[in-house]
This record gives sequence, C-alpha cells and structure tokens, in this order.
Amino acid sequence: MSAFGALSPEVELIVDKTWDGLPAEPGEVALVTLKSVDRGWEVSVDAPFHDDPAPPGPSATTEGLWEHEVVELFVAGPNERYLEVELGPHGHWLVLELDGVRTRRGQPAPISYDASIDGARWRGTARFARSLIPPGPHRMNAYAMHGVDPRRYLAHSPVPGDRPDFHRLERFVAVDLGS
Repeated sequence: MSAFGALSPEVELIVDKTWDGLPAEPGEVALVTLKSVDRGWEVSVDAPFHDDPAPPGPSATTEGLWEHEVVELFVAGPNERYLEVELGPHGHWLVLELDGVRTRRGQPAPISYDASIDGARWRGTARFARSLIPPGPHRMNAYAMHGVDPRRYLAHSPVPGDRPDFHRLERFVAVDLGS
C-alpha cells in the first residue's frame, strides 16, 4: 500500500509531437509513466531505440545527457520549483532539482535506474525519493531527443518558439499526483 492509500497516482504522457507541435513520425513515439510506489516515485520509459552513440563513461549520472538519445520528464510545482528526470537507453541518467528556470538546487539527485534495449525499442525504469518532487499542484511535460544531424526534438505538450526550450513551464499540463 502506498502513502496515498489503496490508490496510487499514475500519470502517462505520450511524446507524439515535434517540439513545435507537428505530429511525430510513428517510429518516434515514446511513452513516459510516473507512478507512486512505496516510499517514492517510479518513472518508466518505453521508447524507440534510434541507435545514437552512447555517452562516454559508465552507466551513471551523466552531465550533458540531453545531447544524446534521451527521454526527459519534468514535474513542476508552484513558484518555478521543478524536477527534471533524464533517462537514456544505455543506462545513463541525470536528475536535477530546480528552483527557478534552469537554476539548479544542489548536485544531481541519486536514483536507482535500469535500462534495456530490445531490438528497435528500449525501456527504462527509475526510482527515486518522494521528496524530490516539489509540493503541488503539479504540472508535467515529457520530451524525447535523438539523432545527431539532424537532431530531433519531440514533446508531449509542444513548446513553440524560435527553438526547442523544454524549460517553458507555462507549456506543462496540469496533473493530479495526489496529496
């Protein structure tokens, strides 16, 4: 039983548009799920594997992961406090707490993360402390990036503008993560 009683909040976001709102190619669509688990949160990714080069170094927390094949989940509370969870198919991750747009709070957060590649798809599951998500009400967005040249930027909720900017909190969608 979770801290929320018998019902565990679960939110699924489908990344099926380009960053500026056009339909994504069918082979690019990714699914990101956030759900409450005992003493924490779990983020699951089911995404196409594009076989981009892996980041250098071992499977661990990796700065600059957004420059590689990656799926990202952002969870925001009020006052521009939000969590950025980046997960890659080769087992690399980066989890950042932010207080103000692009303003980090401390070092990257520790998580438990497993990823596997199975043919044309990859799946990843991350678990982390409940305290990493700011208090609600909550808004979320999810993104996927792949490719070297050209680079593809995909979104659940588009972030139109001159260029992809995934820190546009006003473009996040309202979600109910419980109390």
